[in-house]
Amino acid sequence: MQKEQEKLFSRVVSSVAGFLSAYRITFLHLLRKPITEMYPEEKRALPAGSRGRIILTVSPDGEERCVACYLCSAACPVSCISMAAAEREDGRRHAAWFRINFARCIYCGLCEEACPTLAIQLTPEYEFCSRSILDLIYEKEDLLVDHGGKNHEYDFYRHAGVGGPEEKGTHINENPPVDIRSVMP
Repeated sequence: MQKEQEKLFSRVVSSVAGFLSAYRITFLHLLRKPITEMYPEEKRALPAGSRGRIILTVSPDGEERCVACYLCSAACPVSCISMAAAEREDGRRHAAWFRINFARCIYCGLCEEACPTLAIQLTPEYEFCSRSILDLIYEKEDLLVDHGGKNHEYDFYRHAGVGGPEEKGTHINENPPVDIRSVMP
């Protein structure tokens, strides 16, 4: 009988200890002075990798970087990006129209990672809202900026070796063309 009472007492003590340990942080915060941040006047410093508003950047020569490859649209888990491809007279592809619905966007950054031309970049700007949901649909003209963003020197066409005025074999990291008659047996 005494062993059963000791077991019951140890169970009660362990239950109370478990209950108190679970609420220990809550009790500590109840006694702490609250920290109030005056938001519009005092803004918190964001971490370096914070993701906010999406922008479309341009290459160093001032041309749009977006080649309308649809990779950003395919990578988007909520399908908030849509576009239409077009081709210019010089053979370069571009987005005839580009649209992002920020009311659906979850700011995951998958579109930025999928973009091969570094056209889509996420900025730390997060303060944009609207009472109308239609105002959160941004067109290409709203997204296009006049700088290269984080990678301002990158030029997709110079690295890809297409669509430029240079001759073959003169692009970045490109070998000169091989004469096929020189390698024949």
